Amino acid sequence: MFLMDETIQAASALIIDSNANSRSLMCAQLRDLGVGTVRQTPRVKDARVMLEHHTFDIVLCDYHFDSSDTSGQDLLDELRREGLLPYSTVFCMVTSEATYAKVAEAAEAALDAYLIKPYTSANLAERLASARQRKRTLKDIFEAIENEDFETAADLCLARFEAKAKYWLYAARIGAELLLRLKRFDDAKVLYEAIIAAKTVPWARLGVARTEVATGNLQKARRTLENLIGELPDYADSHDLMGHVQMEQGDLGEALKTYQTAVTLTPGCLLRLQRCGSLGFYSGHRVEALRMLERAMSLGLRSKLFDMLSVVLVGLIRFDNKDYKGFKYAHDALISALERSPGSIRLQRFDLVFRGLSYLLERRVGQALLIAREFTEHADAGSFDLEAASLLAALWLRLSSQEVELEEMMPVLKSLGLRYCTSKAATEILVAMAETHEGAAEQFRECHQQIFNVAETAMRHSLRGTAKVAVELLIQQGELTRSAKLIDMAGLVLRRHAEKIDSAQDLAERIDELHNRYVKPMGGSGSKVRATGGVALRSGSGKAAAPA
Repeated sequence: MFLMDETIQAASALIIDSNANSRSLMCAQLRDLGVGTVRQTPRVKDARVMLEHHTFDIVLCDYHFDSSDTSGQDLLDELRREGLLPYSTVFCMVTSEATYAKVAEAAEAALDAYLIKPYTSANLAERLASARQRKRTLKDIFEAIENEDFETAADLCLARFEAKAKYWLYAARIGAELLLRLKRFDDAKVLYEAIIAAKTVPWARLGVARTEVATGNLQKARRTLENLIGELPDYADSHDLMGHVQMEQGDLGEALKTYQTAVTLTPGCLLRLQRCGSLGFYSGHRVEALRMLERAMSLGLRSKLFDMLSVVLVGLIRFDNKDYKGFKYAHDALISALERSPGSIRLQRFDLVFRGLSYLLERRVGQALLIAREFTEHADAGSFDLEAASLLAALWLRLSSQEVELEEMMPVLKSLGLRYCTSKAATEILVAMAETHEGAAEQFRECHQQIFNVAETAMRHSLRGTAKVAVELLIQQGELTRSAKLIDMAGLVLRRHAEKIDSAQDLAERIDELHNRYVKPMGGSGSKVRATGGVALRSGSGKAAAPA
């Protein structure tokens, strides 16, 4: 037995390959190299769950799987994107000569090593030893990340980059991602541009576009992405970000086409299937939405990457189609998730939607109305968000289609509109939930215009030197509408002009109170925020314009 390093016997490895003979050979090779624990699986969907719940020091993954649309690269991309694969894990892709070009391109982005079939034990040992050496050299960075000390990790990456120390290019990539997370956009852009100068790679150019999006320069980001997509049309991540930009600009139709392209490029990607299916739902393409969302359910219902909102949207489509069996299947899936996480407020709200729809299917309109009222009471909670608002609207509007007079519905929808119609994209989401109810759709658009008018009036006051009037107006309207956009904007204007406002401290306390009540998430599900296309449905805050 040849030991690669003194710690290899304590290492654990996972082999992902659909061929039993290949798995057996790799298992024997790893054991010969001294790896202490070796597990294996033939299916990507099982590997995804294993990697979500266990940390492995080494992963050997085949690129191509005969029985799956998901490639090894798709799996790696999803895990990296969602932060479910530790930086300390060595991920090695195994590929044939035919797919080498794709893997070599991807290696610049996230791979630690790759092997071309056929390969020898010596090849494997060399690749793993090199990758593990790099992990040891950058150990201080990885430890800081694991301790969630992202500032320290980013500074360590910057120091290695500036000194051009060993593995500086690899550290620069990690550092750029951390700096984006820390909203140090200028520093992140410097790293991405340095990487591009050292070697033109698509993920670095994409990183520049991401910094442009993060700083609100959507038009510039769109031009960067158009150039990138023009040169590399098969780079799926660039289509993801382009779809995000199109959503932010309120162009749901174009965003859907872009996400469909990304799904075509990676048909087994769980996150892209859900994103595209959700956007298809909001765009009115329900047949296509149902196909993609149910495909996602079949691929990864128990995965951490699966968002139970997909199940709710399937339930709504099945309800509208009067497909009782399909509706029950979706409801059963949600019940199982709720049993696993009984304390999740988010899942409890999803269950309210299903229960209300179930009563409607049984023609028990009175019971459904009680459920809608119970759900409406949740709107006072700080954890209530655009996602919850869209589902509450969906339930009320389906109640109204039961030929009953619901005088209370329009005031409820107006309240939701004033609070969440903070951008064109968010407004279009709620308009889409209005279905064929023209009155509701028009009211949501009027709410968006009302919020825009208040913000514009406040900006005029700020520009004219009456910042205190602007802040007081934003606080008053923020309290009335509960709009995160107006509350955040009040804080921004106050911070900019605090020295000129005699009652700045009192105003700041009022803003903090509103922010804590209506903007900060309170007691949510505990899982990370996900987005439908470019709209963060579970974000409590809306972006405010920069104050004058």
